Amino acid sequence: MDHCPHDGHGGSPFSDGWTLGPLLTLLFFGMNQPPFGLLIFGISLSKPNASVAIERVFPLMLLAARMGFQGCTVVGAGVIGLSCGIRLLESGLETRILSKDVTPHTVSDIAAAWWYPFLAEPVEKTTRWSVETYYELLRLKEDLRLGFITMRKGVEYLVEPCPPPGWAGDISHFRAIRQDEVIEGYQHGWEIEAPVIEMGHYLPWLMERFLSLGGDIELTNIASLSDINSRLVVNCTGLGARDLCRDENIVPVRGQIIYIDQDPGFGRFDQRPENLIYTIPRRDVTVLGGTAQRGDWHEEIRKEDTLEILQKCSALWPELDRSKIIGEAVGLRPSRNEVRLEVERSEDSVIIHNYGHGGAGVTLSWGCADEVTSLAQGLLET
Repeated sequence: MDHCPHDGHGGSPFSDGWTLGPLLTLLFFGMNQPPFGLLIFGISLSKPNASVAIERVFPLMLLAARMGFQGCTVVGAGVIGLSCGIRLLESGLETRILSKDVTPHTVSDIAAAWWYPFLAEPVEKTTRWSVETYYELLRLKEDLRLGFITMRKGVEYLVEPCPPPGWAGDISHFRAIRQDEVIEGYQHGWEIEAPVIEMGHYLPWLMERFLSLGGDIELTNIASLSDINSRLVVNCTGLGARDLCRDENIVPVRGQIIYIDQDPGFGRFDQRPENLIYTIPRRDVTVLGGTAQRGDWHEEIRKEDTLEILQKCSALWPELDRSKIIGEAVGLRPSRNEVRLEVERSEDSVIIHNYGHGGAGVTLSWGCADEVTSLAQGLLET
């Protein structure tokens, strides 16, 4: 906000003679005394140059609303931030979300999104978080009848035999495939059944759920977490944490995908980052991928990546029909050497960090949200 005086009006920030100090005093008093606050705003409307006053007063009202917030402030409105906000409200904690963007303008909107712990460490924690999320997604599908969450089978092909992942015994369907099911170029594989989530429907549902529980969402740019005067801050800023937290461990892993109007019957996967391949069948489209280009910030579609994705996917799915391509997209996964989910204390703030989920934001979302809520309850009770 510009605090410089207008020419010819001395120190007055408003052309009709208002001074900033008394107005701020009235605003802060008015925020805690709603009738008086409305009266103040009404007075400003009655001034001769009300448009100027409103333009300058309204940001101050938002600032006043932020000051001294006694609940939890979640920063970020992707799948991680919204899931945390919902869990915090469900636990009885007053919660708001501050975010630069909301759906459909978040990286979460581009997620494929097939449940699978991908590019996320440490394994001992991400296994637990992913299994917890698996069963929460299943509950949402079955109990709330959310049609945009479906259960689909998929086969991951492996170039050499290896032990099953740690979560194999915890999900509803997992089996090693027979040798006659292994395709050329691979030696082993396994079949799982897992949730597939249509993010174009899921994120608006999460946002509506958060608002219906009494949460508030404010679109704003946060320059520093220390600027947020709140009893507790939950940092769910993904790649934004690189600047906000000066965390050089978080880097983008660029993912380019293709949408095709053709159903492969079951998903096909090669999860090696250097040769990433996936065909993820959803109700609306099948998502073809992909790329895992570490340190690449470019969000434009690259023709060479499109051709490579099609070539790789055709090797796993020979029936792929290129004439049925209907779109493409690029997203930057917020990758980190390991997910940062921890408490940071300073003299004037308490922050729970929850970022760095790589390509597994949806897969880890509810498990991480439950842990954040547990930490928050412990902090606010002390």
